[in-house]
Amino acid sequence: MGTRTDASDTWPWPTEPPTAAHRAAYADADPAPFWLDTPARPDAGPALAESIECDLAVVGAGLSGLWSAVLARERDPTREVVVLEGDRVANAASGRNGGFFISSLTHGIGNGLARFPDELGTLERLGLDSFAATAEAIERYGIDCGFERTGDIVVALEPHELEWLEEDAALLRGHGHEVEMLDRDRVRAEVASDTYLAGRWQKSGSALVDPARLSWGLARAVTGLGARIFENTRVERLARRDGAIELRTGGGTVRARRVVLATSAFPGLVGAIRRRVVPVYDYVLVTEPLSREQRDSIGWRRRQGVGDTANQFHYYRLTADDRILWGGFDAVYHYGSGLRRELEQSDRAFAMLAQHFFTTFPQLEGIRFSHRWGGAIDTCSRFFAFTGTSHGGRVAHTVGHTGLGVCASRFGAGLALDLLDGVESEAAGLRSMRSRPTPFPPEPLRWAAIELTRNRLAAADRRQGRRGLWLRTLDCLGLGFDS
Repeated sequence: MGTRTDASDTWPWPTEPPTAAHRAAYADADPAPFWLDTPARPDAGPALAESIECDLAVVGAGLSGLWSAVLARERDPTREVVVLEGDRVANAASGRNGGFFISSLTHGIGNGLARFPDELGTLERLGLDSFAATAEAIERYGIDCGFERTGDIVVALEPHELEWLEEDAALLRGHGHEVEMLDRDRVRAEVASDTYLAGRWQKSGSALVDPARLSWGLARAVTGLGARIFENTRVERLARRDGAIELRTGGGTVRARRVVLATSAFPGLVGAIRRRVVPVYDYVLVTEPLSREQRDSIGWRRRQGVGDTANQFHYYRLTADDRILWGGFDAVYHYGSGLRRELEQSDRAFAMLAQHFFTTFPQLEGIRFSHRWGGAIDTCSRFFAFTGTSHGGRVAHTVGHTGLGVCASRFGAGLALDLLDGVESEAAGLRSMRSRPTPFPPEPLRWAAIELTRNRLAAADRRQGRRGLWLRTLDCLGLGFDS
């Protein structure tokens, strides 16, 4: 199934289209997120069916919103907190991601260096502190989310990527991380793939979780702290009324003194979000459980998360029952910031993922995929979350994580509360945290610019990473597109 014959080839992926065998491997897969397909999934909570008042309303019951509610009650147990979720807890990005729990607040140390070099040391320190505090809170609340301190390996698949890994490792070590470089033989001894030329194993500030179980555990913590969660309660409008913020839903109205918007990729209720966040679809396959022979054929005894180095990158990991979760590579934007259920399935994306999977692990030929799904990521032009306020400081937002928010969501939630409560924290004083990403242009320029950027990123990957005029111009302007 599309095996690679020479690990030094310029382009690591097959140039021929996926075959019928690739499509057959996922033909019977459940079109739903693996993490949500479990009897442990809680029943949906009640929807709002009356008009109420509260001190703090949180819009969105993903990880950012749930952490906002937890921290709000921890800081002030008398504060009345209400969480409003348009669907069910963890049904969106928080239950559809790969479960990579990474300390970086800037979508990788390289992105932080490129955008805020003078604050990078502080950002990395705050990120590691946040990682430790988040892990401690998970343990303190007894959240069984399969937390594994495995670290993650970024692998080089092409010769020009070797220098990138070395530079990245040096940068990480210089900012307090534990990093080990792996040559070709050592990285293949960790995970058996003939596509690997080297690897950079980051052991600090990196773990794996089951993101849905983390979300459900946080929801139990929220209610255990005395806050309320209303599911299937979509906020249709936000407005300032008589000194309060009014949130209108189909079942009732919430009047709140303060509001946190944690809406991820969904349409923002304030202009600062709508102009700066676009939804980008990412797709994932999960295999059936590996047999003992299949498990032995790939090694992977230390269960690290793995990702490759290019602009179009894959991420993959083992689940608790020894399946392989395999996702990424293509980030798909739909005209008009489209968000629809049918976009969660893409035969084109799944076929390419299957082809690349068997290119990486030809020894697993014949294995089937049990689950296939897609989901929207809240992408912004600087690739990491931004936080700000509106409505006279009564409404705060924390959005734009661009696919790396499983750990960083707690930090963003705390910063949003700092802004609402007037707390002069170290984070709130940073330029990187006060600034906002450059807005995306309106349609049709938005779609055209994103499609051109995607095309040029793919071209750069095929040309040993050389970035053409368009990408170099975006780099100079501090703009970009990623997932």
